[in-house]
Amino acid sequence: MIPKIALCSQSLRNYCAFSRALKVVQTPWTRHPGLPAASRGIHVDSPPTIPTLTTSYAHGTSTTSLLHTTVGETLLRTVERWPDREAMAFLEGGVRKTFAQFQQDVDRAAAGLLALGLTKGDRLGMWGPNTYEWILFQFATAKAGIILVSVNPVYQLQEAEFALRKVGCKAIVCPEQFKTQKYCNMLRQICPEIESSTPGDIKSARLPDLRSVIVLDNRQPGMLHFEDVMEAGSSQYVQQLQDLQKTISFDDPINIQFTSGTTGAPKGATLSHFNIVNNAYYVGKRVGYTWKPHPRICLPVPLYHCFGSVGGGMCMAVHGISLVFPSAGYDGKANIAALESERCTFIYGTPTMYVDMISQPDLAKYDLSSVETGIMAGSPCPPELVKKVISAMGIKGITIGYGTTENSPVTFCADPLDNIQRKSETVGFIMDHLEVKVVNPTTGEVVPLGELGEIMIRGYCVMLEYWGDQAKTEECITKSGWYKTGDIGSLDAYSYCRIEGRIKDMLIRGGENIYPAEIEQFLHTHPKVKEAQVVGVKDFRMGEEVCACIKLADGEKCTAEEIKAYCKGQIAHFKIPRYVLFVTSYPLTITGKIQKNKLREEAEKQLDLEKGK
Repeated sequence: MIPKIALCSQSLRNYCAFSRALKVVQTPWTRHPGLPAASRGIHVDSPPTIPTLTTSYAHGTSTTSLLHTTVGETLLRTVERWPDREAMAFLEGGVRKTFAQFQQDVDRAAAGLLALGLTKGDRLGMWGPNTYEWILFQFATAKAGIILVSVNPVYQLQEAEFALRKVGCKAIVCPEQFKTQKYCNMLRQICPEIESSTPGDIKSARLPDLRSVIVLDNRQPGMLHFEDVMEAGSSQYVQQLQDLQKTISFDDPINIQFTSGTTGAPKGATLSHFNIVNNAYYVGKRVGYTWKPHPRICLPVPLYHCFGSVGGGMCMAVHGISLVFPSAGYDGKANIAALESERCTFIYGTPTMYVDMISQPDLAKYDLSSVETGIMAGSPCPPELVKKVISAMGIKGITIGYGTTENSPVTFCADPLDNIQRKSETVGFIMDHLEVKVVNPTTGEVVPLGELGEIMIRGYCVMLEYWGDQAKTEECITKSGWYKTGDIGSLDAYSYCRIEGRIKDMLIRGGENIYPAEIEQFLHTHPKVKEAQVVGVKDFRMGEEVCACIKLADGEKCTAEEIKAYCKGQIAHFKIPRYVLFVTSYPLTITGKIQKNKLREEAEKQLDLEKGK
């Protein structure tokens, strides 16, 4: 019998040989004598081709070091490299800026904020749609050491007051209104003191930290105007801004992003320069921004969300890419038009946004030949939808990304050159310098490879904290630094991850655990189905029953019986929807995510009506 230590040594020698062939830099943990190196890490500079993992744990090793720069330093380096390259184009507002012009505006705005009395560590709320001022203040606050608070543009009175009060915003930036959202009116309702205040010296009972409201368009009583900020930064504050750069650390908090409040009050995920600069770098590296000549990104996703602010704004600063914003609010037709007119090479979107784009009746008349690839993320991506995007839009390099706001956000991403199976059925492989483990949610033990469990992440991307909420922070980040995602999934031997859904979305029918994503993916294969969402509805006998809420393809007609018959013999009998509802729309968040709690409520109401309750 060969001693166990000899087996380990042989495995280590084999792995080192592979590593040398792949030019892998060996790190101390890959030389651990007690476990074969091949079972502990996986090299991710390119798509893994060797089935390395032996358990549901992976460490994405990389030949590229982590970046130790602030947001301001990162932008400056790119400006010095490509001063005359177009940084962004806001098509609806008619604003175009080169990197040099943008840097000039950032410095003016940052000095202006200091002149208003904001200091390092203060919080500034950004409340509104995708406009030039949004991304300008994203970088101006970072340059001044001020923490940007991304406020959901569709927040109503109670939600806005909660968010601004929770983090103690000293200033708020917003337009007077956008569509039906009357921002200034809402602020006056929360803080009636504004109208009688001196601009910049608000004293509010309900928002005691608030001093300034900066309005972007029409001047309002008691509020500062955007131009006031841009003109306030005299030479004194320009010098102050320069001196301040020595005191800003890449570990400082720089952004607070509110997570969904579907399971309680929204929580403020607090991210550092280090979090978002590195995530933007490695996402760009994965999808090709580090080597493609000049990527132009069509960005319909909202800036208030990580997908837009990190995947868009920060990737721009890190990689020197150009951003194209088709419209201030989401508009599927404007997206398609922008891809053609701006010769975009890349597009971002949630699955719902892609459904909308491929459903445009005149899609075929647009020239989308410039579009090479894109990212689909933000919610579960059905395999059939990925295939339809490739066939209908010709985007062969489409990739799937997965992450959470608390992880800055991307933790898994496919490679544009991955095969169709990996692109459509997984969310890609682990990102550089991150660890993942899949555990039994009850025991916390790592599950065998390929088995379902809760996905946990550790590494540079994990947020600092939930602002002002130590209990919630400790609830989701373990003492050893693992972030509990609350998502159920599995890993294969190459570290590609399959997501089955949220723990909280799981429904239990007569004792059987059912993950809606599995049924949704199957329903998307029906030729008449445009989009499908599955929820659990209350049932006296079974506890919960499966309810499919289906949007049909344009011009199609279908019955519940037809859907059930399609499922029979294809998926387990207990997963076949007991109820099938045909809908024309779903309740959505501003990021295009399905609000399943609201969908469940709507489904139960409709079923009660049909039952005559």
